[in-house]
Amino acid sequence: MGLVSASNNPALFLALIIAFIYAITVHEFAHAYVGNLLGDQTPRTQGRISLNPMRHLDPMGTLLLVVAGFGWGKPVLVNPHNFLCGARKGMAYVAFAGPASNLASAAILTPIARSIMGGNDFGGEFFPLLIFMLIQVNILLALFNMIPIPPLDGFSVLLGIVDRSTAIQLESFRRHGPILLIALLFIGPLLGINFIGQLVGQPTAVLVDILING
Repeated sequence: MGLVSASNNPALFLALIIAFIYAITVHEFAHAYVGNLLGDQTPRTQGRISLNPMRHLDPMGTLLLVVAGFGWGKPVLVNPHNFLCGARKGMAYVAFAGPASNLASAAILTPIARSIMGGNDFGGEFFPLLIFMLIQVNILLALFNMIPIPPLDGFSVLLGIVDRSTAIQLESFRRHGPILLIALLFIGPLLGINFIGQLVGQPTAVLVDILING
């Protein structure tokens, strides 16, 4: 769900803006925090260990969020050679931290959502909508970024799981990843094939339903 499609509903539009900014900020902060935790000071020197949204928003990624409902924040730069656990494993941990933080955020907000559904008054109609959007967008961003296509986080996680020789072979795919991702996001729907909807949209709806309705 892009922001453009919600522009005729002011409450939904505002809730989505807050949800997207929150989800991206937490996601990129988690990358930076874990990178620093593993021994690389690069995120700290660049001021990325921060919950200030302005340090994490990326112009192109934000534009895609507005238009298509999928996007990313400003990449957190790290030096994998500084990781105490090794470059490949370290990159996998740093990559996974982003989606994991979004899923954790959704889980933390779940008791509030269930309490609202139980009839508790939390101050009007906007707050329940915001909580629902925060849960949905965090799950959406997590699942989207776990698709194993570069430059998404899932690709770095995949490289950390497979053996070294397989990882080296997969590295050659990195330069083709952005083209494939663009094709999935834009060319697929033009051909009537919604790959992203099947990979991300439907699982997001299922997870949101499980979290909120049990």
